[in-house]
Amino acid sequence: MSQPLSDETIALVKATVPALEAHGLDIVHEMYSRMFQNPEIRDLFNQSHHGDSGSQPRALTSAILAYASNIDNLGALAPAVERIAQKHVGLQILPEHYPHVAEALLGAIKAVLGDAATDEILTAWGEAYWFLAHILIAREEHIYRDLADADGGWTGWREFKVEEVHRESSIISSFILRPVDGGPVILHKPGQYLTFWFEIPGHPPVKRNYSISDAPNGSTYRISVKREPQGLASSWLHDQVIPGTVLKVAPPAGEFFLAANPERPVVLLSGGVGLTPMVSMLETITRAHPEIPVHFAHGTLDGSTHAMGAHVRELTQEHHNGQTTIFYQTPRSDDVAGRDYDVAGLIDADWLTANTPVDEADYFLCGPRPFLRALVAALSLSGVASDRIHYEFFGPADELLAA
Repeated sequence: MSQPLSDETIALVKATVPALEAHGLDIVHEMYSRMFQNPEIRDLFNQSHHGDSGSQPRALTSAILAYASNIDNLGALAPAVERIAQKHVGLQILPEHYPHVAEALLGAIKAVLGDAATDEILTAWGEAYWFLAHILIAREEHIYRDLADADGGWTGWREFKVEEVHRESSIISSFILRPVDGGPVILHKPGQYLTFWFEIPGHPPVKRNYSISDAPNGSTYRISVKREPQGLASSWLHDQVIPGTVLKVAPPAGEFFLAANPERPVVLLSGGVGLTPMVSMLETITRAHPEIPVHFAHGTLDGSTHAMGAHVRELTQEHHNGQTTIFYQTPRSDDVAGRDYDVAGLIDADWLTANTPVDEADYFLCGPRPFLRALVAALSLSGVASDRIHYEFFGPADELLAA
């Protein structure tokens, strides 16, 4: 149980905000350098998000600054704390990992700030770190216990065999996964992801998150993966993984998901491979909630990159109150309007307000950050309440212990 932070600790941490604004990124780079000297800790992290051009150091810098700025108003950080806890559970982060991060963080603050990092400042930051760490550890313990106790649940890494591989587009393939032990699998919440431990020859262990792209069925999971131009894991999956390949998988995780009993119309908005959790939601609504109106809107470059198009149209045709609108940013000469796609261009604010029930619907969005920035802002300006806008993004979250 975390002890409340003292007024002195709060004041000292808030006093470091200007220094964090000026030197936060240097502190984070130094922190990671220290942590990665330990292979056990290094292997917890997605290395593609690190390095000089990686996005995780910037995300962590923003997260530390947000924590320091809101340390007297931690309620504002509650959604971020849940996101962190879910990510940690996917990565199988355990209480014994936290001291390594504390040591690296405090050492980095001292190394970068020098004499400005007094003993009082370091003590205050140590207390602040462990205050948050104990909150996360308690929440993660609860999630781990629920996953282990659920029908088909498990803890740690479970072996799954690739049962089928399907090419969905020029850049996206789906993989059907069944447990090697033949047992059931926990019913995921539509929108959640699986975390994988890949052992790729010539590389340290690689961890990646991939959204589950089918409705819960208790027997298998499907993931649909885009081949990234420089993606180590995605290229390996596309080039080397075949039926029979065995993969290590952690239980489903994530705080982005469809409610168990949706009560309002649902609009699913996706860009690129962001359609994967949306297909899981759409399958679930069609099969379990036929009374809920649903509109699936998806944007992609052109027909060559369009995945699961026929499947999505079949689902919304099966649903008595479903619609699909497909946007191609730059249609090819053989892409036919009305057959392959519905609108040339991008999903924008004018289309949303004219074609979706902004006054009553729940909106779920997944895609690249520019896609999210544009559409989340458009929905907010159109009067959609924040509790009706739910989104998932690619890349690292702004969190204190992330991969």
